[in-house]
Amino acid sequence: MENNNTFKVINDDGQEILCDILFTFDSEETKKSYIVYTDNSYDKDGNIQVYASIYDPKQDNPKLDPIETEQEWKIIETILNTLQEEIKKKTNKESKEESSEQ
Repeated sequence: MENNNTFKVINDDGQEILCDILFTFDSEETKKSYIVYTDNSYDKDGNIQVYASIYDPKQDNPKLDPIETEQEWKIIETILNTLQEEIKKKTNKESKEESSEQ
């Protein structure tokens, strides 16, 4: 890992890519640690691509392992959806506060 918020990966073409860590979490259900990150690229619909992997936070240079089960993807999707809703609520609240101040 480069610092607390970024790390580099080597893609299939051998290019080094800097990734931003969005968040990490430990699952009580699976007893694994996960990292959710982005390389700040966009998909065909214009959305920022987000990736998730299993990792061992105790390692100095952790290896990223693929998500193995549908259950794990559902856990990650639930967290992402919850965060997205919280961001929307916060953004809407800030917009309303700005409108009332004018």
